[in-house]
Amino acid sequence: MREDLRERTKRFALRIIRVYGALPQETVAQVIGKQVLRSGTSVGANFREAYRARSNSEFVAKLGVCLQELEETTYWLELLCDAEIMTQTQLAELLDECNQLIAIFTTISKNRKKAT
Repeated sequence: MREDLRERTKRFALRIIRVYGALPQETVAQVIGKQVLRSGTSVGANFREAYRARSNSEFVAKLGVCLQELEETTYWLELLCDAEIMTQTQLAELLDECNQLIAIFTTISKNRKKAT
């Protein structure tokens, strides 16, 4: 499961990078794009750090950072749609992946907390 999520979060980051690359050069699009680029690509890095955690509580804390970054990414993607910079159709799969990752990390975090 860990390797699957490592690869999945990496693919997620690559998709975020492609979205950023497809944005118009307008200032607003670039500012929002840089925010989504930062938050969306940090999910995988924080997930990898979580598995290097020295304790269960450190692991849960790092997963919490992943969840924060995913929520932030969702927000910026929604803004790209709401501001009509990109369409809902263009971002639907990416938003769905955000929500799936949120559900997975939430479940893992809750299960680890119960184990403590």
